[in-house]
Amino acid sequence: MTASERKEMRGDSVMGGMGILIRIIFFLVIFTALFRPSEGTETIELKNGPEDLAWVVQLSDLHFSVHHPDRAQDFKEIVGPALSFIKPALVLITGDLTDGKSKDLVVMKQDEEEWIEYRKVMRDVVKRSGLNESSFYDVRGNHDNFGVPSIGGSYDFFSKYSFNGLRKRSGHVNSITIQTSKRKVLFVGFDSTMPSGLRGPTNLFGHPTDELLTDINSELSQWDSQSSQPVIKVSFGHFPLSFSEATKSGKTLKATFLMHSLSAYLCGHLHTKFGKNLKRYHSSHHQRSSKQLFQLNGHRFSSEVAANCSSDATKFNEFWEWEMGDWRKSRAMRILAIDGGHISFVDIDFKLGAKKTIILPTFPLDSRFTSKSSQCRTAEAFYREIRALVFSTSPIISVVARIYDSSSGNLLVVMETLMTKLEGSRGDLYGAPWNIKAFEDPFPERYLLQIETTDIAGRSTVSDLRPFSVSGLPAKHPWNWKEFFVMGCQWDGLYLPIFWCFYLLVLSILLIPKALLSFSRRHHLYKNLKSNKGFINSTARILVEIHNVPVAWCCMIVYLFYLVLCPWFSGQFFNEGGELGYMTYRGVALKFKNFGKMEFLGFPDAMVIVLPHLYFILFPSLISIIMLAAERGLYHDYIISLSSKKNDDTDGQNKEAALPNKRTKKVSELILHKRWLRKFFLVVSLAISWKHLKNCRGLMRAYETNPFIHSPIYSLAVPLLLAYTIWKTRKA
Repeated sequence: MTASERKEMRGDSVMGGMGILIRIIFFLVIFTALFRPSEGTETIELKNGPEDLAWVVQLSDLHFSVHHPDRAQDFKEIVGPALSFIKPALVLITGDLTDGKSKDLVVMKQDEEEWIEYRKVMRDVVKRSGLNESSFYDVRGNHDNFGVPSIGGSYDFFSKYSFNGLRKRSGHVNSITIQTSKRKVLFVGFDSTMPSGLRGPTNLFGHPTDELLTDINSELSQWDSQSSQPVIKVSFGHFPLSFSEATKSGKTLKATFLMHSLSAYLCGHLHTKFGKNLKRYHSSHHQRSSKQLFQLNGHRFSSEVAANCSSDATKFNEFWEWEMGDWRKSRAMRILAIDGGHISFVDIDFKLGAKKTIILPTFPLDSRFTSKSSQCRTAEAFYREIRALVFSTSPIISVVARIYDSSSGNLLVVMETLMTKLEGSRGDLYGAPWNIKAFEDPFPERYLLQIETTDIAGRSTVSDLRPFSVSGLPAKHPWNWKEFFVMGCQWDGLYLPIFWCFYLLVLSILLIPKALLSFSRRHHLYKNLKSNKGFINSTARILVEIHNVPVAWCCMIVYLFYLVLCPWFSGQFFNEGGELGYMTYRGVALKFKNFGKMEFLGFPDAMVIVLPHLYFILFPSLISIIMLAAERGLYHDYIISLSSKKNDDTDGQNKEAALPNKRTKKVSELILHKRWLRKFFLVVSLAISWKHLKNCRGLMRAYETNPFIHSPIYSLAVPLLLAYTIWKTRKA
């Protein structure tokens, strides 16, 4: 072998080795890209604290407003000092950071002055709390999106002044992981506001997209194949699931959460004006995730208790949805703790000022908000004690746990024990040993826990009474009607059925009598309806009378079809300088695309304008028109009866027997003679017209419309139709 051949062989071997090395590097790069956590994921490792314990703070719906400076001032004076002694690992602010409303609450668009105030106050809060700014996460709410044509544009002040914007947390999904000694706690926050933010009120719903759900799915599963430790998953956003639309492909946030054994979804949006019990349990056990329109109660049911806790059954398709009260009026804050994988929380009301001491029991769990997964952990040795977090501005000298038995109808103390501070420097965790078996009971509301603390100044603080069940049995917490209205109804699915039910009802009222008149002789039909005084015949007589005012009947039919086929009004749906939009029952159309096919924004957000107009303006108008026409018919019959009236001779006994009927007839004649019924519906018609014109004035200001140019039919049809009917029915 020559020297040149040997040199060529060495070169080939080197090239072969380089090829293998390149393949190995390429494989490692691909492997790392596929299995590393998503970009932007941060990790907080908790040290020097109670073992396997973390807590965070949630705030929501701050609504900082130039018209209400007290909201920002109270936030600065209360929240900063409170965070300084709570020392949470994270502070989550779940939307509606600013108000974006005029003083009269009509015009809804971004005000940069409010955002400057938000940033100024938050800097002060960070400074007073002693926390790192990276611990604060805020998400966009619908108020933060009013009139914003596009993300990153000149009116997108959230990206300019929020924590997420300033820290370059780009994208609609961001996650952060808290690492305790035994497990990971993953928090995934997301922004589901509409991509082009319409001015209010047509900006009420969350609008997740398929891409957003894919990103949420990726973030929630980032530790599934990498961590040998248990992972607790919590998500946070602004909109409750009842006000979150399904994607174009029919996927929902609820279905995404159920796939990942989420522990809790934290949200805001609804405020406490709808109730303080806006909590909802979701499970695939008895519900279909995407087709359910109603849920009658938010609590778990006993039938949903886990059957076994084997290692093969550790994945539970369930999660809790906990809506957060608002700062705007309620001055509310939530502390959420994860103690050994169990989640508990306390909601604090700062309306009366700052708190000196805050108590959060972490075990036993509140039986109203337990889950199947928590049932499987209650037997662990870790929970052979009562545990509670105590946050205080002053040193605590005494913590006492009391358990009450309510089975007799009165609260009887069955256990009272002194709690001692457990080791740790990040917070004050107190514990007391107990015999957990002594409190097993088939009634989850029987036993109640209360913690009382005393500080060095002698101030006493007690926690609220919490029912608990050591067997994991769920207690009930039924909704009132307002809570069911906002949490138990899936409004994106209900909107169109409610809309078409109106049309079915109204068209039946208008067309069925018309059909009766068309297929029968008018004279005989009227004669039969007048001769029979039953409820059905009387109702039919009233409905038939509108056909004696044919122009009103035809105009009502035309107006109903106009509302389905044509734009209601046009206006400025974004901040100044934006494109003119056209409001329809399906949302806002900006322009024609795809060969004339319209693309709509704000469905089902349009329901806040559409349904009130149909049910509270148009339907009362129809009833008023029908009653005015019916009153004219009755008055016409009364005039005819007067002209042919004869005095009938009856004996005294018959007169006495007929006396009640004569009194009723006399009252009816008095009403007909003075036409009181007409006068009543004249007042009703005026009230409807005033309410409608007031609504039109609000829309004119909200969307900068001119009622005579941008919405003549929508604005004037109802008042003109009522006026015509009043004029037409003035005489018999």
